[in-house]
Amino acid sequence: MTERHLSAVVLAAGEGSRMRSARPKPLHLLCGRAMVLYVLDALPAPEIDRAVVVVGHGAERVTKKLTEDGAGLRLEFVEQAVQRGTGDALAVGLTALHEDDLDEDMDVLVLPGDTPLLRARTIAELVAEHRHSGAACTILTARLDDPTGYGRIVRVGKDDRIARIVEHRDAAADELEIDEINTGIFCFRRSLLAPALRMVSPDNAQGEYYLTDVVEVLAEAGHRVVSVVATDPDETHGINDRAQLAHAEAELRSRTNAEWLAKGVTMVDPAATYIDTTVSLAADVTLFPGTILQGRTVIGASVEIGPGCRLVDCTVGEHTTLEHTVARLSDIGADCEVGPYAALEPGASIPSGTRTGPFYTAGADAVLDG
Repeated sequence: MTERHLSAVVLAAGEGSRMRSARPKPLHLLCGRAMVLYVLDALPAPEIDRAVVVVGHGAERVTKKLTEDGAGLRLEFVEQAVQRGTGDALAVGLTALHEDDLDEDMDVLVLPGDTPLLRARTIAELVAEHRHSGAACTILTARLDDPTGYGRIVRVGKDDRIARIVEHRDAAADELEIDEINTGIFCFRRSLLAPALRMVSPDNAQGEYYLTDVVEVLAEAGHRVVSVVATDPDETHGINDRAQLAHAEAELRSRTNAEWLAKGVTMVDPAATYIDTTVSLAADVTLFPGTILQGRTVIGASVEIGPGCRLVDCTVGEHTTLEHTVARLSDIGADCEVGPYAALEPGASIPSGTRTGPFYTAGADAVLDG
């Protein structure tokens, strides 16, 4: 197995017009975090020498957000001033991978910035297969019962080798019957990728430079192109509209709840419990239906929350009980009983041992005797 340097280029320049939002597409939130951050989470951080993010629409906002919370990676940003397709975006991204301090023959992961369900183990499998096979390009593919709208993987010959990727709008009738689709996630050998990109032309229905055309260029030059089929096709899906955003959030919430259940948190009804991925919970916490925990909320041991509570950026001490309580940027001590129907405004502080009683309201200047 060849061990070359590994870098990544995340393509996050698209407008996302179907989101119908002033917010840049990569910054739409799922379980309290920007979409593109989950893509960065999937990168094999210990192996990555450098991660380049190609920005475009809302470039300043995207760059600022990722600079503040970039998943611990060394990030560089390159702007695609005019969106001329994924091939052009990757060419722009490669300009940040300087040859003077990185091997020319490095491996380059390419990922879209709108696939928040990607798992790190899937990307690790892709990289491992790429290095084991010695291929010029390794594609993460998926098989779908309904591949409508996706680029198809076209295979030829007795060895069923990959010859090209054809976009749905450019596909012939027989090609539309193919159920293996391109996910937009690749691992390339850089020494072969850069010249192949220069041979791509915008001769297609969109008049854009398709990254997928690189596959045909490499195959026609006699280079090997292989694939890894995703075990779970859902994790490869991109987010293009609000319905897909909601579907992805439901899946991330389910994963998050499963992790907390495994760590000793009780949920009376996980389907009715909403926890951001930024929340911290101690063991023996019990969450009743209708509980929503958001932001940097921290919950102590043996706390009972709910039903009908929403806490945003709050801290709660151990052995406290909250019922039908709404709070934001508040500090609640240990051994408290808060609610029912309590409202804590930003800056409120509830001393340990306090019983608020029903319909309690507190602001930043509230003073309670325990």
